Amino acid sequence: MATLRRASAGPGIAALFASRAARAETLRADPSRDAEPLALAAVLLRAQGRAAEEIEAIHGERPLSGDLALDLEAISATLHRFLATLRREGPAALATLAESRASDDARTMASRLLVYWNGEREVAEDFLSRALLRPYVETLRASGVAPRRARARGRCPACGGGAGVGRRRSEESQGAVRSLLCALCGFEWAIARIRCPACSEHAPGKLPSFTSPSHPTARIEACETCRRYVKTLDTTFDERALPEVDDLASLALDLWAREQGFVRIEPGVAG
Repeated sequence: MATLRRASAGPGIAALFASRAARAETLRADPSRDAEPLALAAVLLRAQGRAAEEIEAIHGERPLSGDLALDLEAISATLHRFLATLRREGPAALATLAESRASDDARTMASRLLVYWNGEREVAEDFLSRALLRPYVETLRASGVAPRRARARGRCPACGGGAGVGRRRSEESQGAVRSLLCALCGFEWAIARIRCPACSEHAPGKLPSFTSPSHPTARIEACETCRRYVKTLDTTFDERALPEVDDLASLALDLWAREQGFVRIEPGVAG
């Protein structure tokens, strides 16, 4: 069985999802923010936390392999309960999406998840597969089990997922530090400050960044070569910030980037 270094001791996976959901609810309480995507994220993250708790228990009884084709039978009931929760508790858009997926028979559900897993379809076309698999993959990573997926250049070194959001923070010894957070397993890895995560372009003139006074901690880091972008959050001055959740408070920047013809490398938590 392929292994990774086990994640350092700390809160359980379910507790991490709960903290993300709580952050979404805190941000949602601010009337200046768009409540809908934050409400969707809170429901989704709590459902993922419950699924992760079940998958941790499954892994404790019969270790998962990291090969989705082999592990799917063991976690399928958990995934169906996850969909049922989204149908019951999610906002209309999420509930409708979950209902359409819940009607799949076992073979169709497995096929869809494996197509996503094997990289046979653009991520943007199947947000729900990523959401379903996130508890499984994050549990694998925390347990030191390497997901058996290809690791293309520029993607997550732990699981092969795409960069959902970036983080910048200032450190006295190193100055500004830039990293990316995987949308599939939550792993964070360092990246050069001047480099496109999608195509590795490193010419400064081809890597513009855009900010807005309305969202001073967020920036669009774009690439003129591949026309992709990642949104990066500066967490230097707010220890409570969770980039993949705080990302949802500045969706206006994503809408602007899309109008300019840029495509996000990976959709955010709310799809």
